[in-house]
Amino acid sequence: MKDKHIINLLESAPLAELSESDLSAVRAHAGECAGCRQAFEAAQIAALLLKGRAAETLEPSPFFHTRVMATLRERQTTNEQWAWSRMWRAAGALASSMVATVAALAVLTFAIPSQVTTVTPETTALSAYSAEEVILDGESDDQASDGQVLTTLYGAEEDR
Repeated sequence: MKDKHIINLLESAPLAELSESDLSAVRAHAGECAGCRQAFEAAQIAALLLKGRAAETLEPSPFFHTRVMATLRERQTTNEQWAWSRMWRAAGALASSMVATVAALAVLTFAIPSQVTTVTPETTALSAYSAEEVILDGESDDQASDGQVLTTLYGAEEDR
C-alpha cells in the first residue's frame, strides 16, 4: 500500500461522502505513510470547519431591514420620477402643438381683418322675417312656424 497513495482519493470526493471501504483503506494507509496522514488530517479538519460554518446562522445587523427598505423606496421613487418625465415629454409635445393651434386660430380670428358682409336688398328679400323678429318679437300674437324660422335662419332654398 505504500506505492498507492490516498491523496487522489481524498481530493476526488468530500470526506463525508467516502464509502466505508474507502475510509478504512485511507485510515490503513495513513497509519503507514506520513504524507498521506497529513493530507487525511487536513481533510478531516476541513470537513469539521465546513460543518461548523454551515451550522452557523448569521443574524443581520439591527438596521439591515431598514436600509434595505430605504434603498427599495429610493429606487421606486427614481423609477416613478423617470416615468413622469417620460410622460411629460410626450404630453409636452401635445401641449405645445395645442398652444400653437390656439395661437394660429387667434391670429386668424383677431389679427387678420375679417370680410365684412354687406346686406343687400336681394338678401333681405329672400327672407320675409328677420331673425330678431322671429325669435325676440313678443308682441306678435301669431307664432312663427318651424319652416319660417328655418327659412329665416338658413335662407330659402332655390328650387332644383
